[in-house]
Amino acid sequence: MSYFTDADARSIIGTTYAKAYAETPAVAESLYAPDELGGLPSGAVALALGVGNPLRALDLRSGTIVLDVGCGAGIDTLIAARRVAPGGRVLGLDMTPAMVARAREHAALMGVENAEFHEALMEALPFADASVDVVVSNGTLNLSTRKSRALAEMHRVLRAGGRLALADLVLTESLPEAILRDPTALAA
Repeated sequence: MSYFTDADARSIIGTTYAKAYAETPAVAESLYAPDELGGLPSGAVALALGVGNPLRALDLRSGTIVLDVGCGAGIDTLIAARRVAPGGRVLGLDMTPAMVARAREHAALMGVENAEFHEALMEALPFADASVDVVVSNGTLNLSTRKSRALAEMHRVLRAGGRLALADLVLTESLPEAILRDPTALAA
C-alpha cells in the first residue's frame, strides 16, 4: 500500500465497507456449516465478507474470552458467542462505524448478551495486555497498512497459552502496478 498514506488507505477501506451490501448468503454458505448459520440474522449471513472460517480450527468452550478482529457485520462474533456461553464473551472489533452498528444490530436481533462491539484499529487494540484467550480474524489482516503492528497487538492481548486463528489472503507473486495504484483494489 505504498501508494497511499495510512490515513488514505483507512478512509478508502472504511468507505468501501460502509457501503457493503449483499443479497445472497452464498459466501457464508460456502464457508460455514448449516448448524453454524442456523439462527443467525439474514443480514449477518449475507454480509459475511471473510475468506474462510477461522472458528473451524478452534474448540471454543464455555468461559472463553474471544476477540474477533475485523468483525464486520458480526458472523464470526455471533457464532463464537454461542459457543463460549455461558460464562464466556466475545469482543468484536472493526474500524468501520457502519459495520460495528450492523454487528450490534445483529447481536440484538439474536438476543446475544455475551458479545460487545468496539470501533478501533487493529494496529491499536483498546484492550489490556493478556486479556483474551483467543483472537480470530477473517479476511482482515490483509487490509492493514501495518500488518506487523496488527499482529503484535494481537499477541499483546493474548494470555499465555492463548490461540490465534487467521483466515486471510496471501499473495504468491507481485501485483501489477495498475492494481497497486488503484484505490478500489485496497478493499477488494
